[in-house]
Amino acid sequence: MGSTTDRVKGTANEAIGRFKRRLGKVTGSPAMQGRGAILEAKGKGQKALGGVKRIVRHAVSRVTAAAHWTR
Repeated sequence: MGSTTDRVKGTANEAIGRFKRRLGKVTGSPAMQGRGAILEAKGKGQKALGGVKRIVRHAVSRVTAAAHWTR
């Protein structure tokens, strides 16, 4: 996946996870709270991965451009 896709899916998973976690708390369902917490953590991880991919892509682009200009 691309960095933007990772960040968008991460944001969605984080929001859905937060909702499920809160729903589990309101309904008194520890299982729902747990599933929500896991999904929320997965979303945070996806967003972080998307950010890292973006940073690496920009760094490679800058190095490639610098190498091109030094020839």
